[in-house]
Amino acid sequence: MNAEVSKRSAALTTPLISRTDGGASKSRSGSNSKSEGSDEEKQAVLTTQATVSAPEITTKMSKQGLPDSAKLLIGAGGVYAAFLYYGSLQEDVFRYVSADGNSFKQAWFLQVLEALANVVIGFAGMQLMGPTKNIPLPMFAISGASQVTAKACTSLALANGLSFPVATLAKSGKMAPVMAGSLLLGGATYSVREYVQVAMIIGGTAVVSMGKKKGGSQSNSALGVAYIIGSLVLDGVTAGFQKRLKAETAKAGVKPKPYDFMFWTNLFMCGTAVVVALALGEFTSGLAYCASNPEILPMIVKFSLCSAVGQSFIFYTIANFDPLVLSTVTTTRKIFSVLLSIFMKGHSLSVTGWSGIGLACAGIVSELQAKASAQKKSRNQ
Repeated sequence: MNAEVSKRSAALTTPLISRTDGGASKSRSGSNSKSEGSDEEKQAVLTTQATVSAPEITTKMSKQGLPDSAKLLIGAGGVYAAFLYYGSLQEDVFRYVSADGNSFKQAWFLQVLEALANVVIGFAGMQLMGPTKNIPLPMFAISGASQVTAKACTSLALANGLSFPVATLAKSGKMAPVMAGSLLLGGATYSVREYVQVAMIIGGTAVVSMGKKKGGSQSNSALGVAYIIGSLVLDGVTAGFQKRLKAETAKAGVKPKPYDFMFWTNLFMCGTAVVVALALGEFTSGLAYCASNPEILPMIVKFSLCSAVGQSFIFYTIANFDPLVLSTVTTTRKIFSVLLSIFMKGHSLSVTGWSGIGLACAGIVSELQAKASAQKKSRNQ
């Protein structure tokens, strides 16, 4: 048992970097690190770049005294419950139509509330764990601004007619812009399998979009696609900022804890969202919409809380298991979110649409399997 704990603790001393549907990431020679998970999960994993020492983890695990099966049930169950409900609420918010026929469009206002919930939880966790001093805040500001803009673009895609299953599958292809940027700017190389995996996810998403029953505004649908592409591009940009953030923390000689990252990143995300929401008039219009339609307010509040609670469960899973476990949880969660939306929200797919679902999910699972094989190979070396 002690050997097993030591092995796990040693694995967790590796910095967890990425850019998480909402997962974990890996580092490979000659290429950028991959990110898994949806926006909300990715944010948690990206903020968990702290290096946790083996004694800390060993002590923490010994204090908990729970068997691994119970810890996995708590961690995975919390991630599933929080983020499945999060995705469902996000779809409900943007599908809501008021009595006068208006729908909720204030994506930046929503980001303010979501980030604020994460700031509160992050601050509480940071006080419990102890804050880290001398953190390089300028890179947190840049990273936070990039992340919240990517999340806002995803919400705007939903607000402008893109269905939740298509948006979720499209976001699973976030490695495409990362690969493109690395190839053009970084000289990275990728295997044929990686190209095929990305092609399967993107191709499957396109097939799902074409296989959906016709309906809605063509212009809105086109605008939704444009926003999701913008979100994917920002995923690639943020990956570069995260690498610089890691380098800056290492240069400063500090090892921020998970809740340090959660608090500071979300604080700058909230600040960015407030500025943009005020500039666009979404702050007042969002408050007015909620006041006129009080039934949507509980959805928004629960949506924000699910994001913060879900990130805490991700931190718990990271602290007790290696990154592959978290990657498996968040990847399968993403697939279940798509299926749950299709069956529970009235989406109607043709045979072509279902074949696209299968193709995209196969690409996602293949990526996960490749990661598992690489980790196993690394351990055997």
